[in-house]
Amino acid sequence: MTEHLPIFELAQSDPVLDKATFKTQEAALRTALLSAQYQQLAQGRQSLLIVVAGIDGAGKGATINLLNEWMDPRHIRTLAFDEPDAVDRERPPMWRYWNALPPKGKTGIVFGSWYALLVREAARKRPRPERIERLAMAIRRFEAMLAAEGVHLLKLWFHLSRSAQADRLQRLLASERTSWQVTPNDHKVYKKYDRLCLGGSASIGLTDRAHARWHIIPSADDNLRSIQTAERVLEALKSRPARVQPEPAVAPPPRVAVEDRLKVNVVEELDKDEYDTQIALWQGRLARAVRSDAFKQKSLVLAFEGQDAAGKGGAIRRIANALDARQYDIHQIAAPTAEELSRPYLWRFWHRLPRHGRVGIFDRSWYGRVLVERVEQFAAPSAWRRAYEEINDFETQLAANNVIVVKFWLAIDAQEQLTRFQAREHSPFKRFKITPEDWRNRDKWDAYARAANEMFARTDQPDAPWHVIAANDKRHARLAVLKHTVLALEHAI
Repeated sequence: MTEHLPIFELAQSDPVLDKATFKTQEAALRTALLSAQYQQLAQGRQSLLIVVAGIDGAGKGATINLLNEWMDPRHIRTLAFDEPDAVDRERPPMWRYWNALPPKGKTGIVFGSWYALLVREAARKRPRPERIERLAMAIRRFEAMLAAEGVHLLKLWFHLSRSAQADRLQRLLASERTSWQVTPNDHKVYKKYDRLCLGGSASIGLTDRAHARWHIIPSADDNLRSIQTAERVLEALKSRPARVQPEPAVAPPPRVAVEDRLKVNVVEELDKDEYDTQIALWQGRLARAVRSDAFKQKSLVLAFEGQDAAGKGGAIRRIANALDARQYDIHQIAAPTAEELSRPYLWRFWHRLPRHGRVGIFDRSWYGRVLVERVEQFAAPSAWRRAYEEINDFETQLAANNVIVVKFWLAIDAQEQLTRFQAREHSPFKRFKITPEDWRNRDKWDAYARAANEMFARTDQPDAPWHVIAANDKRHARLAVLKHTVLALEHAI
């Protein structure tokens, strides 16, 4: 069966490399690898992520150990993923891979990657085409974003013939020094060899892209396997990633109608006594909802955006007052740190996702890329235009994995903002809240409004809706935020 898979034809012929040639090439490669590794580290423009996959018993672990010997292991992080544990299962499946991304300049080697589910599904006796395509699409989107954000992907499939795999297992078992390397799974793989080849071939075909190429490494001969792996790594270290090409669309994307959602309706000021009564009522409902047994299998993410001085902090405090301090985290999102800039921009938000039974509150959020980074030109147009779909995909993954996502824009008009700015300047308790940057942003009011309205049009999703709250009256805004949060929670649990 597998002889009809052209992609593996060379590897299944089990080519070899003689020892003398290996020794000659090894010396040159070790020097070149170290030099290229240090150059990547010094430049800090991109990271290298090596995805290791292939037939069990093909010597993947031994080869990666050799790479760590030939290169400087202080700048390599080897990441091995088994079945998700309890902590992993409380977040979307891609969370653990996002968390482990190496910073720019460094190298990561991934075992048990995001390909495990796809290969397993494609190798079933009766594969499910819809599930295969869904898994492959998720991988393509993930890898496209990584590549666009400065991660150079090198994907290696280690392969050998069925007979070579059997011979290798026997050699390993024959010695006490190596027998530990053979696992029960290695024996199972021998029996399912043909199906695994078919699954691997299908997975490679669905996910091989110019910016994320697969390389087949013949693995029956240790010398050849080591040299070819080192050559692919060296090539990746010395080159820039290929330009990311968008997925071909069956039909052109629909035009998005952009309407003005920032017109602040005149809201009658809420009476203080009525406000106090209503706040207590809704805070009580929120407290009961987050303490319920049903919420223990969910988590809540609240994202707050809005004009400067719109009252985000006050609204967040009214949410927090109903919660146990041990149950929530408030993330105040400012300019990214050096650590955050060294990874794809969504990394710092994936990194902060709450566990089940907890609440994550974001004072400013991942929408900074299509707001401040767009308006202030911190992000290239290609980056912020691409971000709408990346953000939608991020939120879709959250919603599909028991994360309740509620997004707020607190809207005030220009005159109300000016009044609040001036009040802050004259208050010793609030003066710290006003900065020269706030005044500069005010000068770009129209540009921020255009960016916000396009953001609403492109990212308002059923599972992650935008709630634009008229916030000229702070009491009305705080109460509205509480109501939307409670209703979303009660509906979900």
